[in-house]
Amino acid sequence: MLTTERHEIILSLLKQQGIVKLQDLVDHIQASESTIRRDLVQLEELNYLKRVHGGASLLQRKGMEPTIMEKKNKAISEKKLIARLASSFIENDDCIYLDAGTTTFEMIPYLKDKNVTVLTNGLMHIQKLIELEINTLIVGGSIKFSTNAVVGSKAVQFLSNYRFDKCFLGMNGIHPELGLTTPDPEEALLKKMAISLSSESYVLADSSKLNEVTFAKVADVSGTILLTDNNNEEAVEQLLKNSKIKVVTI
Repeated sequence: MLTTERHEIILSLLKQQGIVKLQDLVDHIQASESTIRRDLVQLEELNYLKRVHGGASLLQRKGMEPTIMEKKNKAISEKKLIARLASSFIENDDCIYLDAGTTTFEMIPYLKDKNVTVLTNGLMHIQKLIELEINTLIVGGSIKFSTNAVVGSKAVQFLSNYRFDKCFLGMNGIHPELGLTTPDPEEALLKKMAISLSSESYVLADSSKLNEVTFAKVADVSGTILLTDNNNEEAVEQLLKNSKIKVVTI
């Protein structure tokens, strides 16, 4: 198989899955591990992807945000494990802010028996919260169709009336120096407000988000607790070395 053909297959799989493991590429393309590693190095040099421990992730453009449907099928097993880990920090009778997003959505089944009160801007969360009869309030504001999130100045004003024991946020980029970022300035303002109103702030992100930077800054990494997977140990070590963030990995 020609190099260009292998590159096309690798990029096609990345667009579908967001993250691909090295061994899966070896099996799918039927090439040696050394050949695939060389392909990944070449594609990274061309700014098509980012190599992570054991594979590669799609390089995220600063102003572009995947839709909720595009996010839904990426890093599914990691998201479920991160969500379960996040729920372990919730205590009975906590009042929490649950950010819109596919990883925070996976937390909902673990909330059923904790007698929590949830405030959320995630429209996709509502049906599941209703099914499990979890005490829920929804943020008022404008609807962002691509991510099924409530955003805008009215949403920020609405949120300012509440205080939380803990907030759980999704994030598109986590960088030791450039901080926590997301592509949409309106969502960034809402996340920033949630952090300021919470006694404890948790950021839920699979390791493909580490060392990434998107358009709008939410906050510095210090003062938050990052919950991630251990698929990119080098990036985790860099975060711990260069910032005061607390990192908990699955």
